[in-house]
Parts: sequence; C-alpha cells; structure tokens
Amino acid sequence: MPDQTLDAKGLNCPLPILKAKKALKEVPTGGTLEILATDPGSVKDFEAFCRTTGNELVESGQDGSTFRFLIRHTG
Repeated sequence: MPDQTLDAKGLNCPLPILKAKKALKEVPTGGTLEILATDPGSVKDFEAFCRTTGNELVESGQDGSTFRFLIRHTG
C-alpha cells in the first residue's frame, strides 16, 4: 500500500514528473508514492527521473491506457 497516490492521468510531459517531484517531498524517507498517468512518454520519463534523483522505481506497469509507477523515496 503506497504512502501517497498521485493521479496524473490526462497530463502530458513534463507535468506528471513535476507533480511527482513535488508530491515526493510529502512522502517520508523510505515511503512510497504511486503515480497513475496516461502519457505513454511517462514510462521513460519516470525511469530517467529515478535514475537522476536516486529514488527507487519499485514497480511499473500498465492497465489499459493507465500507467502505474511505484517510487520509493530515498531521501
């Protein structure tokens, strides 16, 4: 169960990343943020985001047109 969920469906790049960056500030270190997005570009965006910020992309998947990402905040 994530500590927080961000609904970024209907938003296009770079908004899902910007909103996730802001939401992660509210998540405790070691906690998780679930992001729901519909932008196909968000798959590569969140992989790159986690690589550059040091946060951990725990899970990513797709359910129909919705992409789901689970990021662990590493502080």
